[in-house]
Amino acid sequence: MDTSQPTPRPTGELLASLPPPWPDNPLPDPKEHLPHLDRKVVVLDDDPTGTQTVHGVPILAGWAISELTEALREPGTTFYVLTNSRSLPEGEAVALAQEIASNLAAASRLAGREFVVVSRSDSTLRGHYPAEVDALADVLESRLDMRFDGTLIVPFFLEGGRYTIGDVHWVAQGEQLVPAGDTEFARDPAFGYHESNLRRWIEEKSGGRIPASRVRSITLEMLRSAGPAAAAKALLEARDRTPIVVNAAAYRDLEVLVAGLLDAEHAGKHFLYRTAASFVRVRGLIPERGLLSPEELYLPHADRGPGLVVVGSHVQRSSVQLRALLELPRLQVFELSVPAVLDAAQRTEALTDLANVAAAGLRAGHDVVIATSRRVIAGAGPEDSLAIARAVSTALCELTRRVLDHARPAFVVAKGGITSSDLATRALGVRRALVLGQIQPGVPVWRLGDESSLPGAPYIVFPGNVGGPETLRLIVDLCRP
Repeated sequence: MDTSQPTPRPTGELLASLPPPWPDNPLPDPKEHLPHLDRKVVVLDDDPTGTQTVHGVPILAGWAISELTEALREPGTTFYVLTNSRSLPEGEAVALAQEIASNLAAASRLAGREFVVVSRSDSTLRGHYPAEVDALADVLESRLDMRFDGTLIVPFFLEGGRYTIGDVHWVAQGEQLVPAGDTEFARDPAFGYHESNLRRWIEEKSGGRIPASRVRSITLEMLRSAGPAAAAKALLEARDRTPIVVNAAAYRDLEVLVAGLLDAEHAGKHFLYRTAASFVRVRGLIPERGLLSPEELYLPHADRGPGLVVVGSHVQRSSVQLRALLELPRLQVFELSVPAVLDAAQRTEALTDLANVAAAGLRAGHDVVIATSRRVIAGAGPEDSLAIARAVSTALCELTRRVLDHARPAFVVAKGGITSSDLATRALGVRRALVLGQIQPGVPVWRLGDESSLPGAPYIVFPGNVGGPETLRLIVDLCRP
């Protein structure tokens, strides 16, 4: 196996060097009755940005057996469970995965419907891997009396410019594809890593427990030249939770993979999936649709007044997008000081003052932007850094609730994974929502449920690492009357 470090490549040059994709979409029509499509796709999303490729799909903010049973019984191929586990220390994330897996097994028996599980995570390889996947596998094998043959690792995410080629995961930055291990995402204080080759990344993340030599690959050559039958054959050979890296550089690659995967599962094989968002749409046989129009965001006769934008993400891309947003007119911008939030003596006054001026801005007809201060404050270790992130997110939720006590925005944009998850459940009181589609590539819009504090309103879930410099400004402009 090649152990050399990959170097950045021009995007067009690297993609042009690949063999042409498989000529036809081999997937079945989901409307036809096929026995091996009876397994519902259950997506455990470690933050809500994983809904960024689908539409017409429900999201659950809870995982009680009754909620899961109802979702399994409903029509449709797919539903999401919002876990927000990326915001938790690893031990708590593992306990949560165990609880959800146990409830899923019980719900499956009550609903009389089998399922497959997608552990949806970040396309730039951040998150609790392999701990979450191992926890899910342990419980499901015990409760369902079965054995998983493999785990598919599929971080390909076309909308965000993430490609896996030659087992290396690449991230688009401008006109270049950069190895993931050389990006700012790999320096994440909580989930940092060094390896860009996914075989070696698995070895690194498992602390050497899973050696790179044990990891198998579904190659682009296999998917593009040999097709679904070759993918099925490779998957049929998997045993004992084999990690399987899936290379992909286009949606057609995933379609070929899933066609082979359905055949392998129909033949009795069992797999878990650790993937980015693109895989979910293909595995759920969800048809592609275009971007949402401004008219589709709102219910008939809904208020088209000012909106609230909350920016928690601190990656460089988010900061660039925030600066571009500030060029819009009719905008009031307020900064939430992270040092003040972390100081018990300043916290209450800082939140009270900011909530008052933000609510007044909305009532006066201005779009209001609340952004955390941009300097990153890291802890002494990964768990300390997560604790700081949770404290900041808790403050944003409290601040948002206070604003909503005195003003009703027509739309809400939440920038950042943890931010958007916590705001949905802890500030807006969401228990169930519906994914309408995408307002820009990789940026989903939810219709909030009746139980929320903004029933029927559009909620724009904007990942921190998606979009170009102007995307946030464009989205706010689209939402305006």
